This record gives sequence, structure tokens and C-alpha cells, in this order.
Amino acid sequence: MRPETSFPLTLEEHRELGREIKRASARLRELEALVQDVYGPQNQAAFTFQRLTACMDRLVADLQAQAAEDLAGSNVEGLYT
Repeated sequence: MRPETSFPLTLEEHRELGREIKRASARLRELEALVQDVYGPQNQAAFTFQRLTACMDRLVADLQAQAAEDLAGSNVEGLYT
């Protein structure tokens, strides 16, 4: 259930979330490469990792757009990318 009123994240909250997302994304890519190296790119687990990293890319883009909306007028470039 969504709250009646929405309180957007602050700049510092977006920065913190951005740092965490960048770390998670980098680690996910490392694990994807490992699974592909071990099992090959045609393996189901490797394929699922590819889908997962694609979803992470989409999340990064969505969060970057949300930061721009939340902090209109502020420089939010690179918070998530």
C-alpha cells in the first residue's frame, strides 16, 4: 500500500543509494563474468546473470531519472551512473 503523501529522497540519500547501487552493479558484473567463464555463455545460469545485469542497468537509469525529478534544479549527473 502506498502512502498518501510522498517524500522524495534528499540529495544525500540519493548519493548514498547511488554508491550502494554502483557497488552492487560492479559485483554483479564480476559474478556474471565468473559464471560465464566457468560454464560458458550458453549456460542457463550465465543467461540469467545477463538478464539480471540488464535489469540492474534499467534500475540505474530509472533511479537516475527519479533523482532528476526529486532534485529538480540540482546537478544529479552521475549519482547512479
